[in-house]
Amino acid sequence: MARAMVGGRLRQLREERHLTQVDLAKALGISPSYLNQLEHNARPLTVPVLLRISDVFGIEASFFSAQDTTRLIAEVHETLIGNDLGLTANDREVSELVGSQPKIAQALVKLHRLHQQALEQLGQLSAEESAPLLPYEQVRDYFYSHTYIGSLDTAAERLANELSARRGELLSALANRLKQQHRLRLVEGDQESLGALHRFDPESGVLTVAANLRPNQQAFRLARQLALLEFERMLTELADNAGMMGADTHALMTIGLANYFAAALILPYEAFRTKAEEYRYDIERLARYFEVGFETVCHRLSTLQRPKDRGVPFSFVRVDRAGNVSKRISATPFHFSRTGGTCPLWNVYEAFTQPGKVLTQVAEMPDGRRYLWVSRVVTRSAGRYGAPSKTFAVGLGCEVRHAGRLVYSAGLDLDDKQAVTPIGMGCKMCERPDCAQRAFPPLGHTLSIDRNRTDFAPYPVAPRTN
Repeated sequence: MARAMVGGRLRQLREERHLTQVDLAKALGISPSYLNQLEHNARPLTVPVLLRISDVFGIEASFFSAQDTTRLIAEVHETLIGNDLGLTANDREVSELVGSQPKIAQALVKLHRLHQQALEQLGQLSAEESAPLLPYEQVRDYFYSHTYIGSLDTAAERLANELSARRGELLSALANRLKQQHRLRLVEGDQESLGALHRFDPESGVLTVAANLRPNQQAFRLARQLALLEFERMLTELADNAGMMGADTHALMTIGLANYFAAALILPYEAFRTKAEEYRYDIERLARYFEVGFETVCHRLSTLQRPKDRGVPFSFVRVDRAGNVSKRISATPFHFSRTGGTCPLWNVYEAFTQPGKVLTQVAEMPDGRRYLWVSRVVTRSAGRYGAPSKTFAVGLGCEVRHAGRLVYSAGLDLDDKQAVTPIGMGCKMCERPDCAQRAFPPLGHTLSIDRNRTDFAPYPVAPRTN
């Protein structure tokens, strides 16, 4: 455990709980002066104190592991390299900043993102485009880092227990709840004439759901509407506390939170996590048992981070054929750059060539950390011949140290270096100069241009002198 990483994270925990040093020291059974020394990295953190901290805050001891800061370290690196600041920082300097001042590091990353968004909007205005991306990016970033929303998840699980619906009966239970508690009238409509998958008219109290949706898809729409009706105050408070700017962003955030609630209601935390462990995280088997889709299971698995009752920490990503990332959630140190796209060697893109097949990949990031990735294509039909469908590839990944808990590790030699695919955080940020698949030269490097030589790698770089 790196001593430099402990003080800042301990201070952050205390401040988030609005505790004074005296209050926390009393709860831990140590002196305020010892706690002060811990927060300033002047004393090492002993195992007994670490265990007491874990009990007081309801966290795992691994919270203080350097691995938990890997993603933030990568984001700070991206921020420094991606700006014309004339600054350089080595790994040790960035790690010390993240470890001792995590909030400053997060603020630095946030400022960089706001700067990038401002540049994008300026480019859109110059090109006379009117649809800013800022609200969607803000909401997407929130859910990327907030994998588990405790108050919302617990409320959804409590309601699921209250409904006590057996498998296959959730849709009717939700419909009865909406009719009896909220006097809604539920009707099915044609998606084409309705112009939407579902529509609620508050004036008439009519909730119309597209008839071509599967029962689990209809249940999701009803669960979302139930969240907006019964838990509006909670949703609003969470959106307010997220610090979202602008009415559009706040509205999108509320919808995203309602969707989170709906997923947590359909797949209650403890019941789902227990079955996931029993099935060794077999996505297709879980989808069949809970009567939901492949993507829904992947998304829910990435949120199983309840303190003292965690599932495998996953990263979840959804992309289209053009490489656009429409969903991303990460409970791991895994990080893909926002600059220059994602890595073409990542198996989430290979999934498009083998629709219907679950692909596995052991991938290694430039820092040496390895992940087991599971990917598959998912398709959504409009419900009629000739209508365009929506096709995505979804990926679910975890660090190799957790891979033994997954059915997908069967038959894989996780220690075989020859079977590992080297991937990166996107071409502009990737530190692999010899990659033949590179689409852009890496930022912060000088190209090695020699008219008398041809390299297999498209952008050979000169060695760094500093």
